[in-house]
Amino acid sequence: PVPGRCGYFVERKKRFCKMIPAPGRRFCGEHGQQEEENDRKRIPCPLDPKHTAYEDQLQKHLKKCNSREKPKPVYFVQDINAGLKDVAEIPEEQVPISSLSKEKLENLITRLKKASSGLELRLKEQVLSHQALQEALNDPKNGESAFKHLKQQASILGNMEKLHLLGPGRCFVEFGAGRGKLSHWVDVALQNVENVQFLLVERATTRFKVDGKHKRRDSIFERLQVDIQHLCLNKVPILEKKKLPVVGIGKHLCGAATDLALRCLLESYTTCCDGETQEPAPKRSRTDKTEVASNNSADNESNKDDCKPVAGIVIAVCCHHKCDWTHYVGREFFKSVGLGPVEFHYFQRMSSWATCGMRETTTKASTSEDQTNNREEHEQTRSKTESGSDTLQGILTVEERKEIGCLCKLLIDHGRIEYLQQHGYKAALQYYTEPAVSLENVLLTAVPSLSLIPEPTT
Repeated sequence: PVPGRCGYFVERKKRFCKMIPAPGRRFCGEHGQQEEENDRKRIPCPLDPKHTAYEDQLQKHLKKCNSREKPKPVYFVQDINAGLKDVAEIPEEQVPISSLSKEKLENLITRLKKASSGLELRLKEQVLSHQALQEALNDPKNGESAFKHLKQQASILGNMEKLHLLGPGRCFVEFGAGRGKLSHWVDVALQNVENVQFLLVERATTRFKVDGKHKRRDSIFERLQVDIQHLCLNKVPILEKKKLPVVGIGKHLCGAATDLALRCLLESYTTCCDGETQEPAPKRSRTDKTEVASNNSADNESNKDDCKPVAGIVIAVCCHHKCDWTHYVGREFFKSVGLGPVEFHYFQRMSSWATCGMRETTTKASTSEDQTNNREEHEQTRSKTESGSDTLQGILTVEERKEIGCLCKLLIDHGRIEYLQQHGYKAALQYYTEPAVSLENVLLTAVPSLSLIPEPTT
């Protein structure tokens, strides 16, 4: 052991513990029970069994344990963006795809193709870039992984610029922010622009955040450590103080998180301050009294002040296999094409075929760097049992599985498009980067229909 450090050998890590023990002690508090003269017993913490505490000081430990339940922030509203409340609609546990009979699988595929027959199957390629990232993109010190991330971020910013979303007087809300790199580059692109705010939403604590780079800048960076499912943007103090138009952004917003973010922006955020959802004003005939009309006009002005607009949405979607019928915003679309929760369950599982095909789990073949990249990009590797490669070996080819997986992804995303359209937005899907950069290369964009600026002619 290193002098002055704990003398306990951690078998799992194949090294000695690096903690500093108390003066005169050989072991740290965590491993103090190893000392022969120490007869105090340590037990697993009830809040988090990954660490231990002295049994005779358990109550004291529970009051300061980092795993204790902390006070909820003002913007925490339980399940405000959760979606489905009727548990009767939630399907029972379904059998794995690999357990389906050939007839049932073929029936599912037939229904999938029928439901997607009227959709645009070939998305527009819109691989763009932005001047803010040119220096970083040309930096020879970047490794392959960093270069891929930069290309994606550059294209997202390029698409935002094309939609006129990069400008002053905006609050950019990055969902699933992680280290906050996407917000960082948006801030770099707007370095000479005034009145810009950033809210970085991430439910987990994150290491190596880039937020510190912006402490001396005029732009305001604030982290919201909360699950999107419980986030009420109306109650975020910075948005209550400055009622700026919001732009929702995200890079690889995993599975149901995309649906939660859309509902957070278009439902809970467009809720008036008194907590009641704003309903569209009813139509009135010309014979209505002038007094009633003037009252409605005053109400509308009040609603404009209370309800804050969403100027646009730019989200790189991914991990459709982690979507959930409970949270999915496109349930009405699925029902309109004769599908329901059971079909959704199978389609979201089959969507993984678009990125994993019939490949076996690549854990053994991949290096640690590749595993890190896969984890960062949310590009899952699945076991043979889960993907059903053995069972489907004689039924579908690799290309057929990939095609079906892409159809499942497209169908799920189209439900999101219809949801956005129903809320008065012009929404679109496009490929924003090459498959060689990321297999999850679809970007979901939306801007209010009435404020859409025509694209410049080339």
